[in-house]
This record gives sequence, structure tokens and C-alpha cells, in this order.
Amino acid sequence: MAAKKDFYEVLGINKSASEAEIKSAYRKLARQHHPDIDKSSGAAEKFKEISEAYQVLSDANKKKTYDQFGHAAFDRNGGMGGGNPFNGGGFDPFAGGQGQGNPFGGFSYSWSSNGGDANFEDPFDLFNQIFGMAGGGSPFGAGTRRRPTYSLSLTFDEAIKGVEKEIEIETQTEKGRTERKRMKIKIPAGVDDGTRMRFNDIDMVFRVTRSDKFMREGADIFTDITLSIPQIVLGDTIEIETINGSVKVKVPPSTQPNSLIRIKAKGVANLRGGFGDHYVRVKLGMPKTLSNDEKKLYEGLRAIQGKKKGWF
Repeated sequence: MAAKKDFYEVLGINKSASEAEIKSAYRKLARQHHPDIDKSSGAAEKFKEISEAYQVLSDANKKKTYDQFGHAAFDRNGGMGGGNPFNGGGFDPFAGGQGQGNPFGGFSYSWSSNGGDANFEDPFDLFNQIFGMAGGGSPFGAGTRRRPTYSLSLTFDEAIKGVEKEIEIETQTEKGRTERKRMKIKIPAGVDDGTRMRFNDIDMVFRVTRSDKFMREGADIFTDITLSIPQIVLGDTIEIETINGSVKVKVPPSTQPNSLIRIKAKGVANLRGGFGDHYVRVKLGMPKTLSNDEKKLYEGLRAIQGKKKGWF
């Protein structure tokens, strides 16, 4: 299989191209190589290549990932010697389930909002502008249009606890008129960044902001706790803040630094049922200064240790 061309080369732009320049280049090439206009033998593949490049480079996050990892980050089969940098999950900008082979499978409308009006671009409206199609028709003929896909930003707390949002979307009537309508969607607890869900006749992809307190991996939560030498050596009972409030945790004696203490079922709700866990990573806090009494105690401990190699 021939190697994929660089996405910037495909669109004829450089890496410093602005969002407007990326869109302009795409519009020009899409109009030129659309299969209904370009009758050459490779038109369909060329058009798909252009669409794929635009899908990635028009999204700031995907563009950043592409700049760092190249095509390997979006290779369904792994790439990079068989090891996908995203745990093999891959990303296919032409996937989506509806209408296999539909080159618009990866497009989405995007906005960041707390539930008010949506600022988005409908990819089919984009093609209507390019090709002058009436009635919101698909550029590949009837029957290939998929459900509209939107992207909605959520805070970390909204994602883990669930939230109801009111959104405004655009729909097209059978006569080709565009109508705006508001709808409420109930988002369940546990959605994550990239989670895709169906609400009535639309698909929603969630973009979740990070927390400055918790690190999330799937349904599990991770936090760090810094303990003193006596706490680590002798053990202690400490209070840990979880996403559902504070809990008391017992630190066993002689706990090793960087070990994990598991708090069962105190993580995020799993969309398939149950809850993840909360893991506390123990860090050792070394004193910066010592009082005279503390210094004498440590000197006495060192004498007791004798020829032992370490404290633990």
C-alpha cells in the first residue's frame, strides 16, 4: 500500500496556515476534485484524501496530534511499527457507523457552550456553498446523509456527575429551508472526553475539560498524597478528597513511596454500570529544616540502623 501523503501537502498549505487558510484551500480543492465535477479515474480517491486532510487539520486538537505523531496517530491498524500511540484505539476520520464508505463519517459540528446558542458549521451546508446544492442534499446523492454530529464542551464535574443541557440546533425541512430549534438533552454521569452518544436524531461527541485536582483514566481517578517519614514508616489514617467527598483511608505501616492505595468504587460512574476506583499515590515529603530535637531523634535512629542500607 502506498504511503499516505502529508496532509499539508495534500491541501497545498504550510504548517503555519491559519484556520481560514485551511478552509479556503479545502474549498478550492473540494470544488475542483468533487466526483460530480472531476471525471478523471482517481477523482473519488483524491476527493477522499482532501476531505481526510481537512478533517484533521481543521480541528486544533487533531492537528496538534498529527503534528506530533503524523499519520500513525490516526492509523486504524496501529502504525509506528504496530504500536499506536493511543493504545491501539486509533482514529478513523471516515468512521462513524452510518453509511459505510461515507467520506463525511468523521465530520462534526463544534461549539463550546454552557447550553445557549450553538456556533457551528454544518459540513453539508459547507458543501451546499461549494456546489450550490439545494435542499441540503448529500454531494454523493440521496440516502448517504448521516445523522448530524455535534461536539459539546463539558466541565470535569458535569461529565462525572451528569447534567442536563439545552442546546440549539439547525435542521432542514423537506423543502430545503433551515430551521433552528431548541432541545434538552440529559447527559448521564460518566461520559469522558471523546464519548459519542445519540440523542434523538443527532449524535453528540463530548469534549471534557481537565480537573486541577483529579487525574482521570477511564472510570478511575488518581490523586497524590504527600506523607512524612513517620507517617510512612508507622502508618496513619488520613483524609482523602474524592469526587464524591472526603473519605478516611488507612495507610499501612512501612508503605513504600510511589505505591498506590486503592479506594474501591470511589471513582467515576461507568456507563456500562458500576463505578471505577480511586487510587492514591503515596509520595514522601522530606523535611526542609529540622529542630534540634528532631535532629537528635534522627541521629539516634541512624545509630540504631547501624549498617542497614536504607530507612525502609
